[in-house]
Amino acid sequence: MSIRTNILMRVYLAFGLILLFAGAVVVQLCRVQFVQGSKWKAMSKAMSTEYMNVEAARGNIFANDGSLLATSVPEYELHMDMEAGGIEKDDVFNEKVDSLAAALSHFFGDRSTREYLHMLRGARKDGDRYQLIRRRVTYQELKAVRKFPIFNMGKYKGGLIAVEQNKRILPFRDLAARTIGYKNYNSVDANGNPKPVAVGLEGAYANYINGENGKRLMQRIAGGSWMPVNNGEEEIAPKQGADIISTIDVNLQDVAQAALKKEMMVSQADYGCVALMEVSTGEIRAIANFTRTKDGDYAERLNYALGYATEPGSTFKLATYMTLFEQHKIDTSSTIDCEGGRSHVLPGNSKYTVTDVEDNHIISARRAFEESSNVAAAKFVYNAFHDDPSDFTDALYSYHLNDKLDLDIPGEGSPLIKTPKSKSWSKLTLPQMAYGYEEKLTPLQMLTFYNAVANDGRMIAPIFVKEIRRLNNTVERFNARVINPKICSDRTLKLMRSLLEGVVQDGTGKNVIKNDLYTVAGKTGTAQIANGSGGYGSVKKHQASFCGYFPADHPKYSMIVVVSNPQGEYLAAKIAGPVFRAIADRVYSSDLEMNQSVPLHYVGNTGLPKTKLGNRKAVQEVFSKLNIKPLYASNTASVDTSGGLAFEDVKYQKGTVPDVTGMGLSDALYILGNAGYKVVARGSGTVIKQSVTGGSTIPKGAKLTIELQ
Repeated sequence: MSIRTNILMRVYLAFGLILLFAGAVVVQLCRVQFVQGSKWKAMSKAMSTEYMNVEAARGNIFANDGSLLATSVPEYELHMDMEAGGIEKDDVFNEKVDSLAAALSHFFGDRSTREYLHMLRGARKDGDRYQLIRRRVTYQELKAVRKFPIFNMGKYKGGLIAVEQNKRILPFRDLAARTIGYKNYNSVDANGNPKPVAVGLEGAYANYINGENGKRLMQRIAGGSWMPVNNGEEEIAPKQGADIISTIDVNLQDVAQAALKKEMMVSQADYGCVALMEVSTGEIRAIANFTRTKDGDYAERLNYALGYATEPGSTFKLATYMTLFEQHKIDTSSTIDCEGGRSHVLPGNSKYTVTDVEDNHIISARRAFEESSNVAAAKFVYNAFHDDPSDFTDALYSYHLNDKLDLDIPGEGSPLIKTPKSKSWSKLTLPQMAYGYEEKLTPLQMLTFYNAVANDGRMIAPIFVKEIRRLNNTVERFNARVINPKICSDRTLKLMRSLLEGVVQDGTGKNVIKNDLYTVAGKTGTAQIANGSGGYGSVKKHQASFCGYFPADHPKYSMIVVVSNPQGEYLAAKIAGPVFRAIADRVYSSDLEMNQSVPLHYVGNTGLPKTKLGNRKAVQEVFSKLNIKPLYASNTASVDTSGGLAFEDVKYQKGTVPDVTGMGLSDALYILGNAGYKVVARGSGTVIKQSVTGGSTIPKGAKLTIELQ
């Protein structure tokens, strides 16, 4: 055999072996892919691991005084590894499983011992590495469960797997619940994918309070479930979100909700809202929204104050008269003929009739505003602007009434201020706009305008959040945005404040809102509202509102009350007025800066015992009317030589705030602490003022401030 032939044979042999090996590889690949494919896919799924997000605890939301409005608390889902190291042997498991079942049944009470035992033994038989024991377990319950038989063998030996989750709670329940908001995990997008939706402060400040998610290594087990590889521990710990310091005052919020709901129950209205704002800062101290439910009760469903724009009615006359005064069209002494409270206004148009509650004839602009005459407003505006209506509407635009407030909470309703260029503009539009129709504003937008008058013409947007804090350090601070530094001249501003005070002193608000303790300025508004697609038909629906500020001489708070479709009585003074008055009274009584009592001068024994309590002010007022000087000598009914009557204060009524004026710090803290209140003390000596007057009723746990001197 030649050398050439020998070499070729070896090459052919090697090539044949290579082809044979390649063929074997292809056959094996086909076998794995098609014959054993399902087997290996199932094994891959069973053994796959993946890092999954661990949701961070959301930051807290605090009230203005530091009270907790919303927080996240840990909640656990309990599982059990039936093949854990401590119970690998059947005799160990069987010895203790009865005791474990009994302990779980007794502790949770959701299943009998037999049912728990059946579940545990069945999971043991199936070799379940992630058997669900119970969902929504608190941390205190988890501590107790860890002491149960088997579980007390340790984290890894006992097989207990606790997966931490976060639950959002509101310590004050429905207090400002709609403003605080929530995060809805059940929403889906257009493609059916989960899409968490947050509203209120929870949504507006989600970037701050959401925190940073952690990572947990999870393993897929039989049935497609995922179990933590490291017994529930995170590989990357989540970072808790930042805290929000809101502007809400817990006590004032409680008062606002109670006052509004009381009126809603009486009038059986469809919905209502209240917003209380601090004049100089724009901070919202209270905001309440109630909707009538199917069962006749009221609950917070929608944020009407922020998101629902309607025709404001007579509260809009503030803008109307401001424009008339600013452009020197009229003065407060200008007169108009109201034609007995019924006028056609437009010459030659007998179908359009404007009516008043009062049958006025010739009255001044001041009196027309105080009595809320629709006829006067319509005729004043029509006479002044019918040749060029844009002069009127341009002024409204200069007040920024057509602009959104760009609030920090999403969902603000869009205002509507028509102009002669609007498609729906007609000959009736101008006079109807004068008394609050054919335009739309949300309650907060109207309140912002009134607040500007109280704030010396400086128009600022309301705010709901003051600070963002992380680890108790301020990372961002918020101030109200200035919308308009001066909405009108000082002359016009002075006139408008005078007219607003006149409404309460001598006009539509005098019988309900006027009081002897402090002055109020504001305007009532009664508007007929459209009845759905039926328009302003035979079934009339009304909206009652009052917007104003107090004290009128040195404004500190502005407030708006809106009640929609009250049954029976519908005039604003009688529906919205009592709500405004109830809230304002409580604010005044609890605010040390506004409630400055006139000092009393006593004759005789003026030493006030520091341990005696009671409502001295009421008794002193009675004695003053009887021309008897109040003294503090003893608890007798004798009259001393100076003509004074000696008496001793009585104990405070249980459930009300004690009066600690005149006491030392230790006695005051003891009395208020026993009554269930948190106390902040300022100064030293004896108590000269307290933020909530004695005899008031506020929730236990509320914070009171006392000043000592």
